[in-house]
Amino acid sequence: MPDPQTTGSATEQPPGRRSRWLAPLVILAVVAALIVAAIWMGGDDDAEQAAGTAATGEPTEQPGAVEHPDQVAQPDLSEEEARDPDDLLAEGPVDAPVVLVMFSDFQCPYCAQWSHETLPVLREYVERGELRIEYRDVNIYGEESERAARAVLAAAKQDRFQDYHDALFSGGEIRSPQDLDEDSLVDLAGELGLDTEQFTADLNSEEVAATIDANAQQGIELGAMSTPAFLLDGTPMAGAQPTEVFTDALDTALAEKEG
Repeated sequence: MPDPQTTGSATEQPPGRRSRWLAPLVILAVVAALIVAAIWMGGDDDAEQAAGTAATGEPTEQPGAVEHPDQVAQPDLSEEEARDPDDLLAEGPVDAPVVLVMFSDFQCPYCAQWSHETLPVLREYVERGELRIEYRDVNIYGEESERAARAVLAAAKQDRFQDYHDALFSGGEIRSPQDLDEDSLVDLAGELGLDTEQFTADLNSEEVAATIDANAQQGIELGAMSTPAFLLDGTPMAGAQPTEVFTDALDTALAEKEG
């Protein structure tokens, strides 16, 4: 069972193009950050010791071997963007200059926090046609998460994706596992004015299950085992970081697109 304090599609991608990028990326960034912090806080002697120890386990004098975290190479995973005009789990124009792919889980408290605090700001970019958001649920918390993901797609089939998605994360909080059983999810659909008979049929359809499974598989193959996780213009980002981190990265990506 993943740690609830640390823990985020349906396209076919060539397996060889995928890599488990999130875990090694986070580890690399953390190690680099610790080393740089030691350099900045400990003076030249400590810097040399930190650099050498990280590389070999033995102190060496290689102060120039440490890269700033900002300089750590980032993989380009923009091929993971679906840009599928028939994708019901997406917001924004298919030809938006920038795509944000979000890997999430409906029992992840940080996913709820991000959806409550940051998503409304990013939707302003969506409304201006500058951003497309593609949602992919990896369902690492198990059966209840997977059922909630199918419910959201069932709601999306009635053009109510945003309403249902936001209701599951209402107030920036997650629902209890008991509130993600089928009866509760159907009740929520009724509260939102959906056709509950059609909703229930879609919730339990093989088509919806296959799409949700394929979405989760994409995230798993990418190594997105901690949620939320993101690809912003093909660049991996991990965690519900402050909104400014996303808007700054998005503004930079948009400026690069404009040349």
